[in-house]
Formats: sequence, C-alpha cells, structure tokens
Amino acid sequence: MIISASYRTDIPAFYGDWFRNQLKKGFCRVANPYGGQAYEVPLRGPTVDGFVFWTKNIGPFRPVLDELKADGAPFVVQYTITGYPTALEQAVTHADRAAGHCQALAGRFGRRSLVWRYDPILVTDLTPADWHRTTFRALAGALAGHCDEVVTSFAQIYRKTERNLAAAAGRHGFGWRDPEDGEKRALLTDMAEIAATHGMALTLCTQPHLQVEGTAPSRCIDADRLSDVAGRPIRARQKGNRPGCLCAESRDIGAYDTCPHGCVYCYAVRHRDAARRAFRSHDPEAEMLGR
Repeated sequence: MIISASYRTDIPAFYGDWFRNQLKKGFCRVANPYGGQAYEVPLRGPTVDGFVFWTKNIGPFRPVLDELKADGAPFVVQYTITGYPTALEQAVTHADRAAGHCQALAGRFGRRSLVWRYDPILVTDLTPADWHRTTFRALAGALAGHCDEVVTSFAQIYRKTERNLAAAAGRHGFGWRDPEDGEKRALLTDMAEIAATHGMALTLCTQPHLQVEGTAPSRCIDADRLSDVAGRPIRARQKGNRPGCLCAESRDIGAYDTCPHGCVYCYAVRHRDAARRAFRSHDPEAEMLGR
C-alpha cells in the first residue's frame, strides 16, 4: 500500500506534528470524504510500501523525512512551486526559498525522491502566458540537476474554484480566463522545450487531450519512482481517481477544507477562513485530521 499525504491538504507544511504522532502509533484514521464510516490506515508494517508527500513547503517536515529515511521507509515528495503573486497564493513560501528546499532534498535523499509541480497553470492578467514562460524558465534553471520531472496541468475550473477566483479578482482587480486548447498546447510546447533544456521531462496530469510533442502523461503516485527510491520493486495496480489519471493505487490520509495556504484555484478548500479555523483548532494527538 502506498500512502498519499496528501492531495487533500498540505500535511508537510501544516500537520507534521500530527503525522509524526500517528506514525509513532502506527496508524491513523481518515474521514470518508463521500460519507460513511471513517476508516483506519496503517502507517507502519509490511503492508506499507512507502509514502508520497504533496506540499508547497517542506521546510517544517524535514525532521520527519530524516526519521523515515532512518527507518528505511521510502518516500517521494511532490513539491509545488509556481512563483504566483500573493493575489493567487496568499500564504505560500517564496519560490526562491522553496527551490532551496528542493536543492537540499535532492542532495540529502537523491533526485528521484523529488518531483517538481508547476501546477496548476492559471492564466490571469497577473499571469499571462508569457509570464508563465518567463517564470517557468527561471524556476527550471534553479532546479536543474536536482529533479528529473516537472508535472503540470491547466487549472480545472470547478464551481468552488470559479467562486474563489471571482472573489479574488474582485478584491485585487484582475481578470482571468480559461484559454482555448490551442493556446494551452502552444504554452505546453514551449514549456516542454524549456524543461528538456534543463534535464527534465514535462509530464501532464490527467489532461491527455492537451498532449504535445515533448510531453508525457504523469503518474503522480508512481510505483516505479518509489521503487527506485526504495531500491526494491514496489508493485501497485493502476487506479486513478479521475479519467485520464495513471496513478498507482494509494490511500490518502488528508482531509478537505483544512489547508490554510489560501490558493484561489484550490479544489480542496471551499472557504479559506474555514480552513484556517480547522488548522488553528486541530489536535496533533487526534487520530484523524479534520475533526
């Protein structure tokens, strides 16, 4: 079993103490996001093959990674760095600092343990297509030699995403749009060339209709990459969580509406104020996040 921690919230940035406490217990409990009974997920033992961590700030979590390394537990960090302005990402660590984290991670654990996410691509008056080309090139230069893959996708405009974007646009006075597929492919073509120049593969998350030359489908929960980190085969069946997803089967241990980063495009948070309250009131000793 591969443990995903978590695409529902940023456990490394905000809930590291909780994760460490549950790791010591050997399990945690997870609220079923679709209703029904909460369930238990083991965090140690022969059924646990490894971990995939999703974050925008690994800094507070470094001691936990060292503990996992000492225990022989393999992990991969999916690290999102976009360099977006604060109108779009209200409380995300600065891109330069995050790039420094990635350099340190690759030096300590090897570059196969790290995947850079430039995700999602959001086209606004603040971040037009050429802004993405310039920013992506600068970040790729900072991360060259430290990772071999960068995952991207265009923002999925869900109902709550549209509501949060509209509210942010009203507060900060910018416009936004969902570009036509041709414009998206043109940007991806340029990004693929930039990535290749810096020794990285550009992979596209669950948007096969936008594939262009130089890109490939991503597998964010990647059993092959985790096998490389572990130094042994890790076998897991493919079980994506939406159409076009090629991820290996995993168990996610996070909870929706608990991440206070304040990213206006986020699909996992309905209202940032509620997420901030959830973070302030959470109990690091509790068996389950979001309660």
